[in-house]
Amino acid sequence: MIDKKDEMIITELKKNARNSTKNIAENIHLPRVTVHDRIHKLIKQGIIKSFNVSIDYNKIGYTTEVFIFISFLPNPDISQRELAKRIAQFPGIHEVHIISGEYDLLLKVRGKTMEDIGTLVVDKLRQVKGVGRTLTFACFETVKEEI
Repeated sequence: MIDKKDEMIITELKKNARNSTKNIAENIHLPRVTVHDRIHKLIKQGIIKSFNVSIDYNKIGYTTEVFIFISFLPNPDISQRELAKRIAQFPGIHEVHIISGEYDLLLKVRGKTMEDIGTLVVDKLRQVKGVGRTLTFACFETVKEEI
């Protein structure tokens, strides 16, 4: 369990994981040693899994973002979890979620063009054993995204 102090530290780290312990301590009005110890405790407990880089994909040419729903075709060769793990290894796939409802997987995909994403869907995803129907939605704008 985490308390209010841990929540404040996590909030600061989410804003900028490279921020120094000293700056975080100043921002949330806690002693530096307390912040340092709590960060290490959160890491040890597995609450903080990693420190990530937040990339502006538009600035590096990946201007197209889509969400793809995939229906799983049950078969003896691959389970739904194995399918999700296999798809997660494809370049351009940024998120893979096993979901409930009409579809079984939800992917977040980025590419340089819609044609690149089309190639990924038609020539790669749909060729994987266990992939049934796909449904692709283009993203016009991301208003909020957290790592």
